[in-house]
Amino acid sequence: MIDASMAHSMTRPAPVAVMIYRRPAHLRNTLTALLACHNSDQHEIHVFGDGPRTEADIEPVAQARSVAREMLGKAAHYHFSDQNRGLSASVIAAVDQLTASHGDVIVLEDDLVLAPNTLGFFQQALGRYRDDDLVMQVSAHMFASPALAKRQETLFLPFTTSWGWATWRRAWSHFDASASGWQQLRQDRALRRRFNLNGSYDFAAMLEAQMEGQRDSWAIRWYWSVFQAEGLVAYPPRSLVHNTGFDGSGTHGSALLRRFGFDGRTQQAQPITLSEHISIEPDLFREVSRAIYRQNGGLVGKVVDRVRKLVR
Repeated sequence: MIDASMAHSMTRPAPVAVMIYRRPAHLRNTLTALLACHNSDQHEIHVFGDGPRTEADIEPVAQARSVAREMLGKAAHYHFSDQNRGLSASVIAAVDQLTASHGDVIVLEDDLVLAPNTLGFFQQALGRYRDDDLVMQVSAHMFASPALAKRQETLFLPFTTSWGWATWRRAWSHFDASASGWQQLRQDRALRRRFNLNGSYDFAAMLEAQMEGQRDSWAIRWYWSVFQAEGLVAYPPRSLVHNTGFDGSGTHGSALLRRFGFDGRTQQAQPITLSEHISIEPDLFREVSRAIYRQNGGLVGKVVDRVRKLVR
């Protein structure tokens, strides 16, 4: 439920891009939750399916596409590739396409279960912050923090997430697939620390691995693009999504960011008020940074990630 006091004018509902691959059971859960969202029938749904990478992928890819057609029918738009382009290229192409044609987009992957008020939150926030260049993304995911237990307002943080998000064409125009200037992170310790949320998580190592060809992540390049533009992301005070993809079925979910979102708690009925003050609240930023550090395993998690980098 979105706070009824937020009487901002509503624009045309944003299209929803659902990224699928080879997980029909996960997709069924995601689509069931999506269709149960308030006013889901008012949103255009676009399903983007990557092609099989190996012969073993052919059948599960076909099954996932069948689930999408079965559950969404003719009302949805289907964009199925015969070739395997990888998740990064698929997401980038989908966001390019829908922001160009519609002006904004909501992006979901096939392992997210949404709370019923998620689409309403996205739509309200997309309308409220549409023309504020400082806000570059709306996130449905929030890291569990006791400091936010009683908060009802959105908050603004200087980093992105990929677990249910939305953006506008004017913000996505800043996306730099080449991550220009990323080498600065190796030379400027203060910059690196700021990019890593004051040491809470080694995002710099993720970007370095990406640019050295050891990863394939659109998300870390999007974060760098927002960081370079000094943009902010609007977050709900408690998570509206739960990621079910940490069961070994995904192609990108077994490495870094391994524990984020595992509590499964979503905000179902409490109202969300869209903040009029678009700025970082330092105390809350510190609390969320600590939550990220804890949820990634604290000091033990740091050691594990460093070992992974050494043996990669």
